[in-house]
Amino acid sequence: MTPDVTALLLGRTLDPSACDPSDGHVLACLFAIGVAESTSGSSLAEALGISGKVLRGVINQYFPGAMDSLEAFGLDSTILVEEEEQSLRRLLQRSRATSAPLSSLLAILVARRAMQPNHLWQDLGLTNRSELSALMKRHFAPLALRNMHDMKWKKFFYRMICRDSSARRCVAPCCSECSDFNGCFGDESGESLLARVRLQMMSSTETQIHAVRTG
Repeated sequence: MTPDVTALLLGRTLDPSACDPSDGHVLACLFAIGVAESTSGSSLAEALGISGKVLRGVINQYFPGAMDSLEAFGLDSTILVEEEEQSLRRLLQRSRATSAPLSSLLAILVARRAMQPNHLWQDLGLTNRSELSALMKRHFAPLALRNMHDMKWKKFFYRMICRDSSARRCVAPCCSECSDFNGCFGDESGESLLARVRLQMMSSTETQIHAVRTG
């Protein structure tokens, strides 16, 4: 099942009473990017940071018609959470705008996806950074308000962890004096990872068709 098909399936099976449509979109994107990664040797559970009964509970609550399709991508893997990810979880959990279970779930999912190497909005499977900023304002408003200068979200998370723990990750005394200013505040545009996967799959299919026709 391709990411496009996954997103379409999840969109069609989303329980409209389970959450706001914007949050349903975020969850569908997260699952779609997790499925895309699971085709490369990982599992959906590892991609999302939740497993077994918890993961199945999430699927049943938000996408009740998708369980059979998602089972094939690995729902029972053992999840290892390193200290860095734990720190991010704690930061997001204590910055929740509400005590709603969905906000707690998103704290876990965002922390896991933040371990990936791309812009955070890309590793969440979102279309652009604006969708991530809107998510932060909805579910982690206290944290979003602290990012008044629109620092890149991953950089901002780690800066907050450093401040709250009295540790120093940055050498410069303030951002304006830092030589890596653009690394924290520079452009965060780019290609959606789901769009990239889609193009790669299309290219692979075209190559296979050409090989059959010329073979």
